[in-house]
Amino acid sequence: METITAFLEGPGSFLAAWAILQNKPPRYLIQILVSTGQLYGCVLYYCTEYKEGFKHGPMWHPLYFWVYVVAMNAVWIVVPFCLIVQAGGKVVQAQAAVDKTGTGKKSK
Repeated sequence: METITAFLEGPGSFLAAWAILQNKPPRYLIQILVSTGQLYGCVLYYCTEYKEGFKHGPMWHPLYFWVYVVAMNAVWIVVPFCLIVQAGGKVVQAQAAVDKTGTGKKSK
């Protein structure tokens, strides 16, 4: 997963930032892809820790579990989730606008 993060998500994040700042059309697609990759990495992290029985530290420990595992990683779940919801809403708005104007219909 770290290889994917280093070679795809890292540059993808810069590409998303550039696309957002330049108001480029694929900005929401890139935002969804990068955020989904980040969420996948978090799910993989949590599932691996759970499956291994939290052998890197005691479960429910006030510092290790609640601060390190829960609080520090919550940002990496909440922010990508919010970005996916925001980008998904924009995609739905754009599709609704195209459907309303009929510009997306094929001519016979």
